[in-house]
Amino acid sequence: MKNIQVIDDARNCTYSLFAVSEKDFEALFPEKTDIAFPDEIAERLGERRGGALLAKLWTRPVDKKTAQGIHGTLFYGLDHKKKLYPTRREAGMDPRAFNAAQRRLMRI
Repeated sequence: MKNIQVIDDARNCTYSLFAVSEKDFEALFPEKTDIAFPDEIAERLGERRGGALLAKLWTRPVDKKTAQGIHGTLFYGLDHKKKLYPTRREAGMDPRAFNAAQRRLMRI
């Protein structure tokens, strides 16, 4: 199982985690990406399949205190963040967005 953190534009956003199978994760985050936006999922997979995968996601919440990592981030209502993630990989962001320790960890 892979964990996905959901970040939305709500003032009360909880940054919740949800689990998906490896297969579903690969569909939602293709080519080793770790950032996704719902409209791009729907465009890539189609409304029906993309919607079904996202609907399944909501049924598998994960307690953050027991989570074994965060493997992807799904942004809702935050299209302005697309320009920050041009490669749809967190490591693809401008290196100045990370502190020195993070850059060493990520080798950027």
